[in-house]
Amino acid sequence: MAGAIKERLNKLRQGRGVTDTALLEQAKLEFEELRKKKHDAAKQAQAEAERKIREEVPAVAGNSQRQGFFVLGMHRSGTSLLSGMLHTSCGYNVGGPLIGSSFDNEKGFFERIDIVLQNDEFMKAQRIWWAANVINYDWQQALKDKEEGKVDFSRYGVSGLSFLNNPNNSPWLQKDPRMCITLKTWLKLMNSEPAVVFTYRHPLEVAMSLKHRERNFSLEHGLRLWIVYNMRAIQNSKGLCIVYSSNEAVLADPINETQRISDELTTKCNVPEPPYRVKGEDVAKFIDPSLQHNKNQRAKDEQGKEIIATYNDGKCVVRAYESEEIEGTPAREREMILYNRAMKIYCDFQSGKAFEDSYEWPALP
Repeated sequence: MAGAIKERLNKLRQGRGVTDTALLEQAKLEFEELRKKKHDAAKQAQAEAERKIREEVPAVAGNSQRQGFFVLGMHRSGTSLLSGMLHTSCGYNVGGPLIGSSFDNEKGFFERIDIVLQNDEFMKAQRIWWAANVINYDWQQALKDKEEGKVDFSRYGVSGLSFLNNPNNSPWLQKDPRMCITLKTWLKLMNSEPAVVFTYRHPLEVAMSLKHRERNFSLEHGLRLWIVYNMRAIQNSKGLCIVYSSNEAVLADPINETQRISDELTTKCNVPEPPYRVKGEDVAKFIDPSLQHNKNQRAKDEQGKEIIATYNDGKCVVRAYESEEIEGTPAREREMILYNRAMKIYCDFQSGKAFEDSYEWPALP
């Protein structure tokens, strides 16, 4: 585009009686016209791609049968472990291509690349990153950005949506922690209502894991994200059929817990039954002994620590923990506020209170 403008300017300069001001104004007009044509062409291509999907994939009448489900949960909360067992042992369809394994997740993430990248695009348009400003994500603005072409949906979103909307892919499973934030945007684009599997992990374990993995990541930051992601997961899936679990329940009895989740997806949420029942040898491939070790280590570290609060008739105990922040500083105060509020939510997850429509989520400092 810049080359075309430059060539046009050179031709205009060969004329007589043309001032620099006039040249500049004409160049601006031509630049805007070219940019508008490019924008309209991209928008038309996206609309055409989505039209073909609608023609090729029939919409499912009503919500009597859900074609698949989203696994929702905060980063580092065991969503990859659970998704891997449901896919490998039960046979739920995850499609592809998928994000590969990494040093912090050697068994794989079981996340479709196109859907993850589209979620990044939705967020980026609102100056949001997976670990920053996520509480301000506006699902309606994301739809508006898509319709106006401010967010490119044709590059990643069309293929991801095609997978979710195609009944031939049922029963499908889709997992991306960002979906806790962007779920409502996708719901408006889908032909049928999905089910949800929600899982959670102890907030201190998540915050410590993020601090270990990410550079310059404080416990305060991790605890804040834990609250926001879990809060949005529950709020955004309101009205959907949800099967609840936890990382603790999965690790305590992986075979029976995975089978229970699969059974409830079928009996409670009317998701088509998967090809297989859970097999012990398949589940064993995903259970890393270090996961249980990390949990046992946290419990060991808590021994003898001061009890800060108790909930659920004393069944859920909140204890003091080691912090790198200096006592009495604003940073330490914020960290403690977030820890206490996260632990209150964690205990309310255990009791089921946090899943009630009337639940009051705490304000963040």
